[in-house]
Amino acid sequence: MTQPLAVGPIMIDIEGQSLSEYDREKIRHPNTGAIILFSRNYENPSQINELIADIRRSRPGDILIAVDQEGGRVQRFQEGFTRLPAAMHYQLQPELAEMAGWLMAMELLAVGVDFSFAPVLDVDCGISDIIGDRSFSRDWRLASRYAGNFRNGMRRAGMAATGKHFPGHGAVALDSHLTLPIDQRNLDDIRNNDLQPFKQLIADGLEAVMPAHVVYPAVDELPAGFSPIWVQQILRDELKFNGAVFSDDLSMAGAASVGDFPERARLAQQAGCDMLLVCNNPQAAEQVLESVPIKNDAQRNTRLNAMRGKPLMNREQLLASEQWRRVSEQITDFYQTHA
Repeated sequence: MTQPLAVGPIMIDIEGQSLSEYDREKIRHPNTGAIILFSRNYENPSQINELIADIRRSRPGDILIAVDQEGGRVQRFQEGFTRLPAAMHYQLQPELAEMAGWLMAMELLAVGVDFSFAPVLDVDCGISDIIGDRSFSRDWRLASRYAGNFRNGMRRAGMAATGKHFPGHGAVALDSHLTLPIDQRNLDDIRNNDLQPFKQLIADGLEAVMPAHVVYPAVDELPAGFSPIWVQQILRDELKFNGAVFSDDLSMAGAASVGDFPERARLAQQAGCDMLLVCNNPQAAEQVLESVPIKNDAQRNTRLNAMRGKPLMNREQLLASEQWRRVSEQITDFYQTHA
């Protein structure tokens, strides 16, 4: 009997709202470990539930399903889901942060998603448009508190959290989707500000971290997600993080400085990333799937398996629950007031 495939080290995307044979072929690759879903993959809750079920049926083994569902500007599933405010707005009504984290996680888990890449732990410095109101605060103390509350809500619902973008994307104006930002600050300044939310949530058991495609030349000439100094020395050794490390998308322009796609994958793994994201570029995904050595890694498996969702109810049960109705109404009212 063929042994089921383990969760591989590469996260890819799919083309549309249903699977093509090309999608199925990539899902079956031994190196595939997860699928990230985008707005183009979504029509309504029943459609996404069936798509996720089909993804799982298509792989002879384990696979994780992820999405970016922070709220505000970054909410891939909208119709049929509660609209969530941008993180910065929770300062106006702090008690809603935990409720929103719970609501986001419950709604995703109920359709089969394992986790959302949230919360954002970047401390906004009034410079970065790409972060901006995605940050919980310009004060690291408040950012830590509100992001921690949001994460507590996710945990109560049965969802693991991913803090991003380590060690902090909030002090650079450029967008790493389009170019390579450079943060000239020294390590002490970063430690005393940007690292604090990561430090506090890691101490509380944060399951995953995503490094930034940003260069901090006072520390290393490589972007953080390709840097053993940032990932191994500072994140793992100094901050004592033992969870999963997800690279940011290797297709982003901020990753291009280190080489072609196989080289990006090699350097990210060498730095200590457990899973490599390759999105919105099917040819690049093929290159990375074929270039990364196929091997089982027990430590990586343990870290990634901790990201598996633990749903408390299906969507029908969720929509029938009084708690969901009450929280959804509160968040909707708040969103409509502050959107």
